[in-house]
Amino acid sequence: MLTKSASPKSLRWQRSNYSPLARQWEISSVTLQFIFRLLWDKILHNHSPRQRHRQAKWLVKKLLQLGPTFIKIGQSLSTRADLIPLEYIQELSQLQDQVPPFSSDQAIAVLESELGKPVYDLFQEFESTPLAAASLGQVHRAKLYSGEAVVVKIQRPGLEKIFNLDFEVINRLLRLSSHYISALKKYDLDAIHEEFFELLFQEIDYIHEGKNADRFRVNFKGYSQIRVPKIYWHYTTKKVLTLEYLPGVKVDDRAALEANGINLDRVIQLGICSYLKQLLIDGFFQSDPHPGNMAVGQGGELIFYDFGTMAEVKTFAKDQMIQTFFAVLRKDTDQVVETLVYMGLIEPLNDLSSVKRIIAFILDNFRDKPIDIKAFEQISDEVYLMFKEQPFRLPPQMTFILKSLTTLDGIARALDPQYNLLAASQPFVKSLALSNSQGNVLITLAKQAKILLKNTWQKSQTNDRLIKNIEAKIERGELQFRTRSLESERILNRINLGIKSLIYACLTGFSLLSASILMTTVYLKIAIIGFSLSGLFCLFLLRSLIKLMMQEKLDKLVTK
Repeated sequence: MLTKSASPKSLRWQRSNYSPLARQWEISSVTLQFIFRLLWDKILHNHSPRQRHRQAKWLVKKLLQLGPTFIKIGQSLSTRADLIPLEYIQELSQLQDQVPPFSSDQAIAVLESELGKPVYDLFQEFESTPLAAASLGQVHRAKLYSGEAVVVKIQRPGLEKIFNLDFEVINRLLRLSSHYISALKKYDLDAIHEEFFELLFQEIDYIHEGKNADRFRVNFKGYSQIRVPKIYWHYTTKKVLTLEYLPGVKVDDRAALEANGINLDRVIQLGICSYLKQLLIDGFFQSDPHPGNMAVGQGGELIFYDFGTMAEVKTFAKDQMIQTFFAVLRKDTDQVVETLVYMGLIEPLNDLSSVKRIIAFILDNFRDKPIDIKAFEQISDEVYLMFKEQPFRLPPQMTFILKSLTTLDGIARALDPQYNLLAASQPFVKSLALSNSQGNVLITLAKQAKILLKNTWQKSQTNDRLIKNIEAKIERGELQFRTRSLESERILNRINLGIKSLIYACLTGFSLLSASILMTTVYLKIAIIGFSLSGLFCLFLLRSLIKLMMQEKLDKLVTK
């Protein structure tokens, strides 16, 4: 029986008369408010868990008000417990599958409009209360007249309009940021911005999502531990998607998984291996694998739900990713740096010694265990030098690959903070090493896997390889000694920024005082110019103070 649910309060971004100017003001206002709140807490030294919870609740509330674009950002951050405080993780996690639903009347209206028939002519049963609500739509359980249990995904009204608004507003903010923050000019933010919104527009086309699901299911045909719901095309349009009902436990719900007797290591292994297959073999992967899009069945199988944000990897990129992956497993620093330079993740500077030392340190200490930021004290000077020179960059084509990998890493750490990437990927590596499949990518994979296994059994030759590497570095001139005081450089940079701030403060005060005096005379026009100059100098002063604050944070990070 169909029953109506209470109509939720309409969110501001869903209003039909929402103007671009109001949207820009709201986004800028929220950003400035959040920065001010954090700075105020820093001034008051108020960093208690209770205060962080309060700030996180405020942020989640504002993200919900800003709408789907910013909810997507929050969803990605909610999996990064190694980057942001736990209190923020707990609050942002609510964005995964607890976004407020829209009314059942609206959902049914969209359904009937898209499919052209009354709801009861289409389905034997239809639950008006949504099973789950997300930023782009909500899911209702239903039953076909043929007896199959299905879920119906219905798109939120007004999404296309708000995406168009956000595209223009964020593009304007990125251009402004790139103009005033020189460090951002080296990143192709325009291309990243366009690619991000291209995927968002694809995600609200449910026909496109259905085709992605079919392709994804074909790629995992024969893999019994990976399940993909079937699409019912007769009940699918651009705004309505009907698919097979496959219930499961949320993939990062450790307590529920343990209560159902599911092996957590097996789940992590399935997740890692399935993504390695997607990236390195298929070249077609789910770029938004947050916990709301994945579940675990009663038999321990991994269930994928959302296929709106799929991305492809070109063949040349797959070859480089394969080499990088196996170079990491072999702890081959030179190969990792070489492939990262080729892929555009590192700038080809003349001296990459600091970058190589950092990568070698990470491979030696963290390949088989979680990263401990405190351990970076051992190479603090190199970290500082790397940040100063900024050799790392992020090409648009790699943005979503890294996003999916870091999100998957966050899920794995939620299940087991001490998980081992090498152990989790072993089944994938072994299957490739024994594979006789044809094709350039598979041949490359098999060769790299065999090299890895061969190196594993030849550990006695490690010292010989180390000596040869040192000899090669001496011949190439890479082995050199640096005599420089990075601590002095840090202090000088801060003094320089402090002097600039002082100069701008004096200019601001002088122009403001002069303009105030001129206001009492007949020189009103000159006074207006003086006030304008004081406002300009004030902006320069704020910019300089922000740079000084960021420099102090960086110095504290490397000296802890």
